[in-house]
Amino acid sequence: MLASLATLVLVAIAFTMIGPVSALNVVVAGGTGKMGRALSSSLVAKGHDVTILCRNAFLAATPSRVSSDFGWLGESFIARNPRVELRDWDGGDLLDIVGQDWVGWQDDALKPADCVVNLVGGFTEQRTMATERIVRESLRVNPNAMQITISPIDDDLPMKMKRDRVTMCEKMVKENCLHSECFRAEVNDIDGACKNIMKVIDSL
Repeated sequence: MLASLATLVLVAIAFTMIGPVSALNVVVAGGTGKMGRALSSSLVAKGHDVTILCRNAFLAATPSRVSSDFGWLGESFIARNPRVELRDWDGGDLLDIVGQDWVGWQDDALKPADCVVNLVGGFTEQRTMATERIVRESLRVNPNAMQITISPIDDDLPMKMKRDRVTMCEKMVKENCLHSECFRAEVNDIDGACKNIMKVIDSL
């Protein structure tokens, strides 16, 4: 009896010192690129659930890449990361929907999210539309979610139009979201960008 009581006391002390471990729901828009792959693996390793918003979930999970037009993670990546779910979405421009199951992505992905990470690349007008869509729909279904935006440093964006677009997207997030962080990173500094994202998520 005393041994059992002592064991319970030790477990209680250990739990108090370590603290409760809670999984977060993290949505990653544009998560089929190199940074999305690295970030998702880091999140899963810490026990979090990840929903990657992509143009075509079926093509993103095929054993081999079948098209260079759409993002791809691969069947083996999904198998190694069972807490990663792929979800079709409209990407902000309803005129260019390619996934067949995009309707309702806001309620399925954004509503339960603790954090939304915007990794949509290209920095064309698509980035602006995607950012606006994420911000608007998050405010509608889940305004308390942390919004994290990663963009390249100005030196990695040779066109003024793209630099202005990035600045506009960051302003959109900062001025409209209750909780937000906007980071800049060198294009090849995937590890550094992921570490910055993980620091914010670890603080939630």
